[in-house]
Amino acid sequence: MAQLSVSARSQMQERAPAGRSPAQETWRHLLHSKSALIGGSLLLLIVLVALLAPYINLYDPIKSNMRSPLQAPTLAHPMGTDRFGRDVFSRVLWGGRLSLPVGFVSVVIAAVAGVTLGLIAGYYGGYIDTVIMRCVDLLLAFPGILLALAIVAVLGPSLLNLMIAVGISSIPDYVRVTRGSVLSVKERDFVLAARTLGVHDRLILFRHILPNVMAALIVLATLGMASAIITGSALSFLGLGIRPPTPEWGNMLSEGREFLQRAWWVAFFPGLAIMLTVFAINLLGDGLRDALDPRMRGS
Repeated sequence: MAQLSVSARSQMQERAPAGRSPAQETWRHLLHSKSALIGGSLLLLIVLVALLAPYINLYDPIKSNMRSPLQAPTLAHPMGTDRFGRDVFSRVLWGGRLSLPVGFVSVVIAAVAGVTLGLIAGYYGGYIDTVIMRCVDLLLAFPGILLALAIVAVLGPSLLNLMIAVGISSIPDYVRVTRGSVLSVKERDFVLAARTLGVHDRLILFRHILPNVMAALIVLATLGMASAIITGSALSFLGLGIRPPTPEWGNMLSEGREFLQRAWWVAFFPGLAIMLTVFAINLLGDGLRDALDPRMRGS
C-alpha cells in the first residue's frame, strides 16, 4: 500500500531531471515563465488593491454628491465621477471586492461538482457514465451565459445566486475534462494493481487517479476564473446580478453606457479593470499550462 500511495507520482518522476522532484521541476519552469510571472504579479496587485480598498479610497463609493456629477478625471478624482457625483476610482476599487470573489467561488462550485461527477463517470463507466454525460450534454445545449441567465432569473438577483448560477453553467467543462483524463489513467498499471489488492474505489479515485489529473484541472480552473468574472459582470450588466448602488464592475459598465460620448470615463475604467484582470488570469493560466505539462517544456 505504501508503494501504491506514491505510484501516482512515479509517472512524473520519470520525466524530471535527476536530483529534482516533480514539484521542484514545476516550480523551476513556473518561475522562468514570463507569462506566469507577469500575469501572477498583475493579478496579485489587483487582488491586493481590492482588499485594501477601505484604506486606499478617499470617498464613499455609494454616497451621492450632486455638486459634481460627470466630472472629468482630475487630481481629486483620478477616474472622474459618475452621474450621481460618486468617485469612479473608489467604486472600481470596491467593485473588485465583489467581482473577484464571483470568479473564485464560481470556480470552486463548478470544480467540486464537475470533478466529482467526472471521476465517477470515467471510473465506473456503463450506465452511470451514460446518465451523467447525457445530463452534461443537456447543459451544453445552452450557451453558458444563457444558462447562467436562466438560473439567476429563477433564483433571483443577489451575490450568492450569481455565484451559484455562474458555477453551475461551468460544470460541464470540468466533467468532460476530468472524465477524459480518468479514462486514460484508470488503465495504468498502478491503478490495476490497486484494484487487484482490493483497495476501496474511493481511495483509488482520490489517492491514485485524482493526483494524475490535477494538472489539467488546475489550468482549467485558472482560465475558468476569467470566464466566470466575465459572465458575472455580464449578468450584472443585464441587471440580473449585483444591483446598484452597490459597486460592481458589470453594473458600473451598464450605468456608464449612457454617457459614452460625453463622459467616457464612467464606463471606461470598470471595463479596463475587467480587461486587466482577465488578461492577468489568462497569462497566469498559460504559464501554469507550460509548467505543469512536461510536453510543453522546452528544457
